[in-house]
Amino acid sequence: MSTTTSPRPFPVVTVTVAAVAYALVATLALALEPPAKGWAVLACSVGGCVALVVVARQAGRSDWLAALGVLIPISIFQVLPDWFLADGLGTLHFPDTGAVRVGGVIPLAMAGMWAIPLFVVYLAAHGSAARGAVVAFLFFLATELLAPAVDLWGPAGGVREILGVAVYVLPAEAVLGAATVIAVRETAQRSFGVRILAALAVSTLYTGALALCWFLIDHADLTLSAS
Repeated sequence: MSTTTSPRPFPVVTVTVAAVAYALVATLALALEPPAKGWAVLACSVGGCVALVVVARQAGRSDWLAALGVLIPISIFQVLPDWFLADGLGTLHFPDTGAVRVGGVIPLAMAGMWAIPLFVVYLAAHGSAARGAVVAFLFFLATELLAPAVDLWGPAGGVREILGVAVYVLPAEAVLGAATVIAVRETAQRSFGVRILAALAVSTLYTGALALCWFLIDHADLTLSAS
């Protein structure tokens, strides 16, 4: 006799309460003046990662906990591509709002700030890399539009922009979404070391995608010539 396992219900109330509470706290943090703003954003960044784990445990979602074992390390490693853009290419600027900065240019808060967006991408993708790419493109487009308005980060270096958003980051963020879904799908149930390597691989791929998209969109002469 074969048995089937019914899908676990989505904890709507738990997720909704947590999302509203986090949104309110984040709004208050963003309304502060430096340096209090920087410290508050750092607290929200760390608190967001902790909240994700707590919500997953409260909801009894072992699959979410396993996914977070990949997503939170990806978020931590995301400091590296941000650092490359800000201090290498010079195409990204982080205003000094206070608190700890990596290399003098990247707020340490960025190490945790990717966790919630990537978790949203993971949930919406339902295991599909293509869907993850589309969701990431749309979600991160919204955050890129919002970030300069709340003085968190903004484009620099004269890159092509649309509505204040650097064009080259959008296809790269779609790649990030697809890669994140694949990493979670393939390694969430693997050992700690494998998950860390997968997370590092995602951020490394994202860094390369950013560099390639920046070159093609802002610098390359996309013509054919013969001699």
